[in-house]
Amino acid sequence: MRRRRKRGDGIVPYLYLLPHAILFSVFTVYPVVFGVSVSLHRWNILSPTQRWVGLENYLSIFAGGINTDFFWRTLLNTALFVVIAVPLLVACALGLALLLHRQRQGQSFFRTVFFMPAILSVAVMGLLWRWLFANQTGLINIVLANSLHVAPVPFLTAVGWAWVPIIVGTVWWSVGFNMILYVAALQGLPVQYFEAAEIDGARAWRRFRSLTWPLLNPVTLFATTTTIISSFQLFGQPYVITSGGPLRTTQSVIMYITEVAFGRFQFSAAAAMSIVFGLLLLGISALQFRGMVIDLGGRGER
Repeated sequence: MRRRRKRGDGIVPYLYLLPHAILFSVFTVYPVVFGVSVSLHRWNILSPTQRWVGLENYLSIFAGGINTDFFWRTLLNTALFVVIAVPLLVACALGLALLLHRQRQGQSFFRTVFFMPAILSVAVMGLLWRWLFANQTGLINIVLANSLHVAPVPFLTAVGWAWVPIIVGTVWWSVGFNMILYVAALQGLPVQYFEAAEIDGARAWRRFRSLTWPLLNPVTLFATTTTIISSFQLFGQPYVITSGGPLRTTQSVIMYITEVAFGRFQFSAAAAMSIVFGLLLLGISALQFRGMVIDLGGRGER
């Protein structure tokens, strides 16, 4: 017998969603709306009223000037980090996952060991790699001097070299998350495909290139997308390891926005920069998800 629908049943699903909606509105929607409002005013925390300036803060970002130049320069610094770090994070994660997939014994132990750095805070991670790459007393320079008789390398103060501890430390710190994704994906691949390829005489590299890599494409797209988004949010590593130096070459865009807001108290300019940066990230994410949908759709048609 069909159960009679009680009055108010249609409201029940929305009641379950209500707590999340409240938290999302308070901690996401409201800050974004307030940030847009700040960017449209000449914001002064000591003044009871804020003067409306419209798009003046946004236009100044593209008009030129020292503040604008530093914004685009730090944005390029962040993009350089993304271009170098993201392929390393994806490739190293895939390599570790393949090794763990083949090594059945002790897989759980090594999976825990490789993922363990991710539980460290960015401050601890930064201090660790700052000590390892210290110009004179760092462990890396001591090993280079004693084993290879190489003069100490100024990793923390030389242009170009300063990116080495940041990128190496970031890969060591965060490669575990993508590795877990790949390990789970490898365990779910259909074994019969690989058995048939092995019977046909396909070698390991051919099986990886023709079977493993294509089947892992959805995971690779997801890992790449999330890694790009998190890498563009670079802040703690250069802040602790190099303090943005030398000559701002390792200063990220979020570091510069923070400096403008809380160092110079130019909240309106910082809010406008944040909105522009957020829109750039939103555009990049949309393009990546579009590529993911197209790729998955094409596979479904096959």
